[in-house]
Amino acid sequence: MAKVLAVDDQVHIVKLIQVNLERSGYHVVTAYDGVQALEKVKTEHPDVIVCDVMMPRKDGFQVLQDLKSDPGTRNIPFIMLTAKAQDADVFRGYASGVHCYLTKPFNPQQLIAFVKRVLDSGYGGDDGGDKIYSL
Repeated sequence: MAKVLAVDDQVHIVKLIQVNLERSGYHVVTAYDGVQALEKVKTEHPDVIVCDVMMPRKDGFQVLQDLKSDPGTRNIPFIMLTAKAQDADVFRGYASGVHCYLTKPFNPQQLIAFVKRVLDSGYGGDDGGDKIYSL
């Protein structure tokens, strides 16, 4: 069973992600800010990360940068799920190395499809895999 780390400072968003992914057969661990997310990556070793951008202590871009700078975590697929929907934000996400960029409000089925596609495609291997730009 694949493990997903869901990160958002809004408890109801984390719960929405968790419930829907668990119904689809994924094991979900949660974090509520960027620092907590990085701690969970070290202890839980997720197969994929679903992360918000605007959070306390470290934002999603800082989390991604920290993960990409560490050889042990740089290849974990990263799905950004955020209200930041401007073209510049989306471009920054892909330029930073996200595999998928979803905007809020979001359709949980679309998130599930992205998680499945990332995992089924073998993203996160030694070469980092290719990026997914859309469904």
